[in-house]
Order: sequence, then structure tokens, then C-alpha cells
Amino acid sequence: MNQTMNRYQPWGLLAGRLMLAYIFILSGYDKIGGFAGTAKFMASKNMPMVEVLLVATIVVELIGGLMLAVGWKARWAAWAIFLFVIAVNFIFHPVWTDPGQAISFNKNLAIMGGMLYVAFMGPGRLSLDKA
Repeated sequence: MNQTMNRYQPWGLLAGRLMLAYIFILSGYDKIGGFAGTAKFMASKNMPMVEVLLVATIVVELIGGLMLAVGWKARWAAWAIFLFVIAVNFIFHPVWTDPGQAISFNKNLAIMGGMLYVAFMGPGRLSLDKA
């Protein structure tokens, strides 16, 4: 790696983590205010224990997103979000029965790739983990 890339790498890793975390922090926060509407939407997908799963969703999105953003236990947060997004894709974006979900499904695959990168490479030096 050349010297310029090496000098900016911590900042690039921080920016990448913040961009990955942003969508989950925002989504988790929005679900708190829109709890009833989100629960109704989840119920329309025939999900069991909607309220329990919605609280778990908020925890993964909001807390996991914040952990990822600050780089504290970021590898754990990335794994949790990675697994969460697998479930989201199968339940809410089934391209095999609804081709109109392709953009959301593929976007989530890209997010999963970013989470795998954090899980395997760590959050970088500009993090609470300093890994």
C-alpha cells in the first residue's frame, strides 16, 4: 500500500463504518416513533410475536448501528446486522416471488458485504476498539 493510501486508511474505514451504520441508526430510530405502523406492516407478512420481534429489530438496528458507528465491539455488531439483514431479505424482499424487490434485495447484499468486511477486518484505528 502506498504512503498516501496508508495515511488516509483510518479515515476511509471510519467513513465506511459511518455510512454503513447510518441507515440502521435512522431506521431503528424511526421504528420507535412508528412502532404501531411497523408492527402492523410486520403482521401483514404473517410474522409471529410481532411486538417482540420489532423490539429486537430496534435493538439490532439502533444499538448495533451505534456500536458500528463508534467502533465499539464493531465486529459483533457487524455480525449481528449481517444476520439480521439475511432475515430481512428473506421475509421482506423475496425476489424469487416478487421481482420488484430486486433493488432492495441487492442493496441489502451490498450492505451484507460491508458488514462482512467490518467483521473480518475490524473497525480500524479510529474506533473505540482501535483494531
